[in-house]
Amino acid sequence: MILFGLSRRLLLAGLLALGATPPALAAETVRLAQNLSPISGVTIVAKAKGFFAKQGLDVQVSNFTSGKQCLDTVIGGGADIATTAEAPTTAAAMAQQPIAFLARTEYSDLKTLAATAAKIATLADLKGKRIAFTAGTGGEVYTNALLKKAGLSKSDVTLVNLRPQDMAAAMASGSIDAYNTWEPHIINGKRALGADVKQLDTAGIYSETFNIVTLRSYLAAKPKVIAAFLTALVEADAWMKANPAEAITLVAQAVNMPRAELEPIWGDFHYDVALDQKTLDILGAHAAWRLESGNHPPGATLPDWKSVIVAGPLRDVAPKLVTLPAGY
Repeated sequence: MILFGLSRRLLLAGLLALGATPPALAAETVRLAQNLSPISGVTIVAKAKGFFAKQGLDVQVSNFTSGKQCLDTVIGGGADIATTAEAPTTAAAMAQQPIAFLARTEYSDLKTLAATAAKIATLADLKGKRIAFTAGTGGEVYTNALLKKAGLSKSDVTLVNLRPQDMAAAMASGSIDAYNTWEPHIINGKRALGADVKQLDTAGIYSETFNIVTLRSYLAAKPKVIAAFLTALVEADAWMKANPAEAITLVAQAVNMPRAELEPIWGDFHYDVALDQKTLDILGAHAAWRLESGNHPPGATLPDWKSVIVAGPLRDVAPKLVTLPAGY
């Protein structure tokens, strides 16, 4: 366990020398803004299985429905660390927010669900169809990549901006022909609509990441806390890989999702605490989309990721998990 503060250690030593019973040392409080969904599996497990506590951390979790809310809360001073995707990260970086990207904890492919009645057998069959997506997220980047893969442009389809949780209902009402999003909204649509929908084969077109981001000021003030936090995540990740059945049960309970619905898609969530080329590629792809689409602050340019990604803390804790190019 990592103990914080020399004064506390000296106090403990003095009490032991006098034969007194030392008081329990208070854990270091960390405020975590967490998106309550399976993509936050590593932090969910680290909290539930006591890996944070083992490292001397009292992690107080505030749950949100999006990574954007999480990162906004950290930037606004309401939390210390956020779980967030690449979309809020690139937005913050291009707005010159002083963020520190510490680790990726998960990645997963985005997917497309199509109405059976729309008769979409191949990606080219999306031409002329009404396709739902979520603007400003990885879902929009995925939609652009999907259309390019199909040999289509935006003018070949009708794009409808919807929240992921509203897409299945829109499909049921017949107002859209297909929707692009992340889990569990694909499996929820399958469950709700049954034979009326089919999933298209879009594997490998675009993956969304989920990550650990803090402010540089917090990292500078609390380096030992960050080391302890990352150590707990590495331990939680290893535990999840060694105990997948229990991990599915734990995460399903935490996000209020029936286990029978999470288990079939568990393998789609690639839980890996890492900083690697894939992380860099996805951040770069999303930032490039922002510049191409105009979805960025005035005068923004591609971020210098070497000033956003801070690899040192994870490298110190688990050097093998950092495989970024030289210079990071």
